Amino acid sequence: MATAPHTTAPHTAGPHTAAPTLIGSVQRALRLLEAVSSHSGGAPAKQLAREAGLPLPTAYHLLRTLAHDGYVRRENGVFVPGAAAERLADRCAVRNRRAALVESLNSWRDALGVPIYFAAYREGEIELVAVADTPAAPAVEEWADFRETGHAHALGQCLLSQLDEASRRDHLDRHPVRPLTRYSVRDRCVLLRRLAATERIQPVVERQEYALGTVCAAIPITVGSGVAAMAVSGPVHQQVRLLSAAKTLRSEAGALLDSLAFSISI
Repeated sequence: MATAPHTTAPHTAGPHTAAPTLIGSVQRALRLLEAVSSHSGGAPAKQLAREAGLPLPTAYHLLRTLAHDGYVRRENGVFVPGAAAERLADRCAVRNRRAALVESLNSWRDALGVPIYFAAYREGEIELVAVADTPAAPAVEEWADFRETGHAHALGQCLLSQLDEASRRDHLDRHPVRPLTRYSVRDRCVLLRRLAATERIQPVVERQEYALGTVCAAIPITVGSGVAAMAVSGPVHQQVRLLSAAKTLRSEAGALLDSLAFSISI
């Protein structure tokens, strides 16, 4: 991490000296934490002080503070990242994966000219993770909670089709089938048969079941053992174009998502 050039401000009495002192302490602690993180097997305080450009007494003081807060821990005479630092690294990784996902969705949106959705099935619920749309090609308005109406939209049907039968039934016990439009599936048994017959290589297409005048097509996404899906939507009169977009998305998404190495933990 780059650090600002060191400058010494004139000393003045009063509270205004506290902020620069605090900022300097934070910068030194971050440099030290970066030094700790760069050694997978840990490093002694003297080496960390040298790498962080700190006097050894200052390094010892900061290491004690970081250890107290869980950012480092001492093992066999060396300092290694602590649980708090690992949690921070995990959160940064999640943000990076989310940013990469959003960037990919935006690219597909621009290339295909349709709204792009990404959803995952997590802890027994449907979660709409990210959407990329434009004023000219807006996403479907979520007028009824996506989590509770998975039986009626393509994303939900695609996610549910990837579950085992027991998990599907459990989901529908908690979120019963109910018609949202005159085109919606009205019977749980009919829906279960439809889900069981869904071919994994084909897009799941929903026509006006969630929103009148709208067609949506979803494709399953394999992310480790997770259950995820991507979808496109548009006016019902553009169904042929939309299905073509879904097939293009299906043919390209797998390789791109593998290259991003993101997970549904985002």
